[in-house]
Amino acid sequence: MKKLGKIYILIIMLFLYLPIFTLMVLSFNEAKSMAVFTRFSFKWYAELFQSRLMMGAIVNTFSIAILAALIATIVGTMAVLGMDAMKPRTENVLLAANNIPMLNADIVTGIALMLFFLMLNIPRGYCTILFSHATFCIPYVILSVRPRLNKNTDRLFEAALDLGASEKYAFRKIVLPELWPGISSGFLLSFTMSVDDFIITYFTRGAGINTISTLIYSEVKIGIRPSLFALSTIIFVVALVVLLIVNARQAKADAAA
Repeated sequence: MKKLGKIYILIIMLFLYLPIFTLMVLSFNEAKSMAVFTRFSFKWYAELFQSRLMMGAIVNTFSIAILAALIATIVGTMAVLGMDAMKPRTENVLLAANNIPMLNADIVTGIALMLFFLMLNIPRGYCTILFSHATFCIPYVILSVRPRLNKNTDRLFEAALDLGASEKYAFRKIVLPELWPGISSGFLLSFTMSVDDFIITYFTRGAGINTISTLIYSEVKIGIRPSLFALSTIIFVVALVVLLIVNARQAKADAAA
């Protein structure tokens, strides 16, 4: 039984990572062909960094993701603090409403936001994408932060006030450290979802502005260049390095504890 389990895991790992490995190999292929490997070369990496279109898409993607995640984290955290001060019934209604955008299809959200911008005659571009990404990320931040705010946090906050601490000091020293794991996870989740999003970006972007996902979609129509393989390889390697560093730090922290 254990042997079958190991074989099953191996098949799943191959299914997930073999296409990525193939893509990485093709990014070093001098020829444009995806069937024949001619010679090892950094040609497509050089083309990637020389292409204004691709570099623009990269800058747009990550700048929007960082700003949208930051806005969503601030607004979502403030929303959690505001809901905590409400009556339980009102809070439950708002939390239920918060779940609707997460269950809603992306295409519905994308079309609704597009119609909203058209109705207000707002030109679509960088700012509309940023607003849209921040909007659909806020519910995920609330979902991440809300469980960290419990009755114990309220008691500690009130105890700090009774001992003479100001509200700002008590919030900074008591509430914020309690919420921080949820805030950081909400930010990272928002950043990841923003980078990964295509549908909402497609409906809310204007002419002449691209993110990585919309650029790849455009390239598919005319034939994908291997420079996109190089870009995908860089993103995968960076994500892998970050994951290894985080896991190593976590393992070191657990060992010290």
